[in-house]
Amino acid sequence: MIEILVVMTIIAVLIGVGLVSYQGPRKSSRDAKRKADLEQIRSALEIYRTDCKEYPANKARLSNGNSCNGSIYMAEVPKDPGSCSYSYSFVSANSYILCASLEIGATAAVTGCGSCGAGCTCNYKTINP
Repeated sequence: MIEILVVMTIIAVLIGVGLVSYQGPRKSSRDAKRKADLEQIRSALEIYRTDCKEYPANKARLSNGNSCNGSIYMAEVPKDPGSCSYSYSFVSANSYILCASLEIGATAAVTGCGSCGAGCTCNYKTINP
């Protein structure tokens, strides 16, 4: 009986260590997805600007066909893989700010970003080139 308890304890410790070490790569992969999503949105924004001579007032215009020429620039605007959201701020016809909340890395909020959702800090941004 004692041997079974020792084996169960060892297995529990190994599972605990495995779960803790698995969290870092999961956060890192979600952050990589966020950065790739922002680059896709940025690319669609640049194509939109080329066609319409200005950036859209909101990012929904990229996928709903409500652009200057009725084009759809993205089948669907990507959503954050976590509970936060991507923030798009229209600054002017020639400028915008696109932000996300990364799990690993900078923890301070980036200036100029809107809200990334309740409990989320926008700490990564990309702007027009």
